[in-house]
Amino acid sequence: MDLDFSPVWAGWPDLAHGAWVTVQITACALGLGCLLGLLAGMGRLDRSRPLVYGLCTAYVALIRGTPLLVQLFILFFGLPHFGILLPAFLCGVLGMGIYSGAYVSEIVRGAIQSVDRGQMEAARSIGMSWGQAMRSVILPQAVVRMIPPLGNEFIALIKNSALVSLLTIHDVMHEGQKIISVSYRSLEVYLVIAAVYFVLTGLVTLGLRHIEQRLRAGGMVQ
Repeated sequence: MDLDFSPVWAGWPDLAHGAWVTVQITACALGLGCLLGLLAGMGRLDRSRPLVYGLCTAYVALIRGTPLLVQLFILFFGLPHFGILLPAFLCGVLGMGIYSGAYVSEIVRGAIQSVDRGQMEAARSIGMSWGQAMRSVILPQAVVRMIPPLGNEFIALIKNSALVSLLTIHDVMHEGQKIISVSYRSLEVYLVIAAVYFVLTGLVTLGLRHIEQRLRAGGMVQ
């Protein structure tokens, strides 16, 4: 079987635009996921507030226990039944961000718990409140330890973003399917789409490696 990539090259501007949309939606979702993950992760560390702890634990269990695709469909197709109509892009960002937040919360919790308990005790002994010690002493150390797993989460989000094409978002997968619908060259299109995702995840990996090297050179990572 002969491969014909000419329809792909003809539609390359649309694929490039779709790749940019993929980057945008992934970056926005990661930002939302980091915010939700930080709140949920810290909420699960303080058992003295059972309501907060219970809500955060339920959020993590529910989101991690259900497929991302189902969550996206609930936002896009389910909310209109309650009179809530959200743009497709916003549904994609919310769905992926909420999904990512459940996993980021575990990254946050693990990183904070990895900081020696003596750090908190020392901070409290000099008069800091729990919140002050967390902000000034614990979190700066924990953030450095979060960077590698957060990079992996970013890579996972890039790949998971292919699902948002089902919400009519014009990401790289959606643009590729448009090319297939008129050219019928599915193999060629999917090979190029795979290459696009490979390049995006490769760039994130290289960026993450560079950050880790700089942190290691500065003595912030052991």
